[in-house]
Amino acid sequence: MAACTVYSTQSLSTNCSISTPSKTQLSFHQKQVVFYTTSRRNSKRGSNSGRSYVITCAASDQQTVVIGLAADSGCGKSTFMRRLTSVFGGAAEPPKGGNPDSNTLISDTTTVICLDDYHSLDRTGRKEKGVTALDPRANDFDLMYEQVKAIKDGIAVQKPIYNHVTGLLDPPELIKPPKILVIEGLHPMFDSRVRDLLDFSIYLDISNEVKFAWKIQRDMAERGHSLESIKASIEARKPDFEAYIDPQKQYADAVIEVLPTQLIPDDNEGKILRVRLIQKEGVNFFSPVYLFDEGSTISWIPCGRKLTCSYPGIKFSYGPDTYYGNEVSVVEMDGQFDRLDELIYVESHLSNLSTKFYGEVTQQMLKHADFPGSNNGTGLFQTIVGLKIRDLYEQIVATRAETAVAAKA
Repeated sequence: MAACTVYSTQSLSTNCSISTPSKTQLSFHQKQVVFYTTSRRNSKRGSNSGRSYVITCAASDQQTVVIGLAADSGCGKSTFMRRLTSVFGGAAEPPKGGNPDSNTLISDTTTVICLDDYHSLDRTGRKEKGVTALDPRANDFDLMYEQVKAIKDGIAVQKPIYNHVTGLLDPPELIKPPKILVIEGLHPMFDSRVRDLLDFSIYLDISNEVKFAWKIQRDMAERGHSLESIKASIEARKPDFEAYIDPQKQYADAVIEVLPTQLIPDDNEGKILRVRLIQKEGVNFFSPVYLFDEGSTISWIPCGRKLTCSYPGIKFSYGPDTYYGNEVSVVEMDGQFDRLDELIYVESHLSNLSTKFYGEVTQQMLKHADFPGSNNGTGLFQTIVGLKIRDLYEQIVATRAETAVAAKA
C-alpha cells in the first residue's frame, strides 16, 4: 500500500508540482513531489536560495520508528550513534556515491541524520545576523518537521546538507525511509511538532566542566581550532544553550547526565566521571533498568576481587526520584573500569537490560573498547540505552503487526 502525504501550499508556503515517475531513480510505485521555496525562505538560505526540495511518495508497509537525540555540540552524540547502530548490526556509513561531507550515516536498519542540516543560515549568514547555530532563527523548523514526518510516513525526501568544513549549505541528498530514523543534534525536541513525531527521546546532559574538556579535545584535534577560539565559542554559545538547548531535557524519555566524580574531593582534572542514567517512568514500550531490587534505594561498591579498579574505585547507586515533575528511576556509576571483560560482574546485577543473551552488554562494550567513554558510565549507559531502543523498536513493530491482523479479521 502506497504511503503519501499531501501538504497544502499554504501550510508549506511553497509552490508544488508532481513529476512523473522516473524509472532510473525511483521504483515504479513512486512519485516525486517537488517543493519550491518562496522568496521568504530563500532569503534565509544565503547562497542556496531558489533550491527545491523533493519528497518521494513511496510504497511502504510500515511506519519508520523515529528516535531523537539532543545534546550540545561536542557532547558525544557521534559516539552514541555508533554504539546504537552497532546494536542493530551493520556498519553505519555515509551515503554511497554522495557528498563526501554528508553528515548522514546509514546502516542496514538505521539512518542517522544530523539536524545541523536544517540550518537556514550558513556560517557567514549567522555572523552577519549576529546569531549562533543554537538560535531558532538560524534553523528551518518547518522543513525539519515536514521532512521528518514524511520519512516517518514512508516517504523519501531530498534533505539539505550543512557542510561543517566550508560552513556552507550544500545541495540536498536523497534520504529513503529506514526502519529506524535517528535525528540527532541541537533541536530534536525544541519544536513541539517534531517532538510529537518521536517514538523515544534521549538527552545527553554534560556538565560545563566535562563539556569544556571534551570540546577542546575534539575541536583542537579534529577541526584544528585554537584553544582561544574554542573558549570564545563556548562563552558565546552559553546564553543560547541555556535558553534553547538545555530546556529540552525536560521532554526526554532518558537522560544521560555526565558530572565530575564525587570519589575524589575537589577533583579538578575531570578524568574520572560520575554518570547518571535518568529514566522516565510510564513511557510506552520502555521499562527502566534497575540495580538489584526495582523501586528500592541502593548504594553498591562492587567487590574488589571481582572487579579490578584503580583509585578511587567504583561506586554504583540506584533509586526512584523526580525530574522536572516526572517520576524517574536513576542508575548511577561513579569511577571507571580497568578491565572491560570484568564488566559481566556488574551486568549480572542489573535487570531490565533488554539483552538477547547473557553478557550482551559486556560484549558490546568490548567490541567498541576504543570508543570514548568505554571505561566509564558514559559508554555503559549509552550501550544500555541502545539495547533498550532495539527492544522498543521490536515491540512497536510487533504491536503494529497485531493491529494490522486485527483490522483484517
